[in-house]
Amino acid sequence: MTKKQVFKIIIFILAILWLIPHLTYCIRTNGDVKDRFVGFYAEKRNTIDAVVIGSSPVPYCISTPKIYGDMGITMYPLSSNMQRPVATKYLVEETLKTQDPDLFIFEMKMWQAEDEALINADKEKNMGHTREITDNMKYSLNRIRAINAMVKPENAEYDEEGKMKEDYKRFNFYFDICKHHSNWKTLAMWSQLRTFFYAYPDDLKGFVVSDEVEPAEKENFHSVTDIEKMPAEQEEYLDDLIACLKKHNKDALFIITPYAVSEEEQKKINYIRDHVTERGYNFLDMNQHLDEMGFDETTDYKDGGTHTNIMGADKVTAWFEDYLTENYVKTGILGKNDRSSGAKYDSWKRSYDLWLKELEGIQ
Repeated sequence: MTKKQVFKIIIFILAILWLIPHLTYCIRTNGDVKDRFVGFYAEKRNTIDAVVIGSSPVPYCISTPKIYGDMGITMYPLSSNMQRPVATKYLVEETLKTQDPDLFIFEMKMWQAEDEALINADKEKNMGHTREITDNMKYSLNRIRAINAMVKPENAEYDEEGKMKEDYKRFNFYFDICKHHSNWKTLAMWSQLRTFFYAYPDDLKGFVVSDEVEPAEKENFHSVTDIEKMPAEQEEYLDDLIACLKKHNKDALFIITPYAVSEEEQKKINYIRDHVTERGYNFLDMNQHLDEMGFDETTDYKDGGTHTNIMGADKVTAWFEDYLTENYVKTGILGKNDRSSGAKYDSWKRSYDLWLKELEGIQ
């Protein structure tokens, strides 16, 4: 074999190795979560003021286009369904590759549940909720670390012969084309093909519009003052997260978005509140401020008390803007950068215009 032939073989192999991740990006399961992550990767370097990390209530509750239009602050959610707390630190690290936010905001609903309970719920969808994190990150060492932390043999399912089922093998997470190869026909869809580089702007900057209405019971346990420890493994992940924030010298706000909370959940929320405030961070339980928001449990939830609809999001976000102004803008943490002009922020202006149209459509 000649040197020229060897060179051609090497080039061919390198081309295949380059192509596989990009094809994988295209055939990953589409939907709101993929759009949100792809949209985040599309944001220009160091243009995001704040990043919100948490579970599914986040993109329904906090209107990031409204915050930009009203305050000139760019805020982006990196949220997924039933997001396991173990993933949070790795999402912080992923953020810091391309952005230098002045504030991280962490939604804490899932932190009250045992990780085992979240995993068992995950198994019903073949690790779908875990994959919403790992399969929506770009290929990198940080992604490998996230997989190693989230996918463990003791959490897998096994067949009658004691062999681990394919969906739970780390190899199928490292190379998720093994999981998604049957989606190859979706390459014909522009919504999939445009994710070749896993960077395409999200029209509403991660926000999800819902005009559905399903009332929640007004009776709740928001006023409970007792305290109950959070699950031990989640507390360990929380301390690990705080160590990560301190390493990077990043400020953080921990929040609970509005939902119909149980007595046991409120006790754990109170514990989390004390845990983070004792370590120098602000904690905001929005359930304690529903009256101030003008929030109406009979009209502002989309599904009986878990996620807000667009009417609820408008109220929550307007109140949250006042909170951010008092605690982070006036103190000089947020609003240090002028995001109001320049081509970099044209997509944010369009997202605000689209938000106004969506809101007008339901009023």
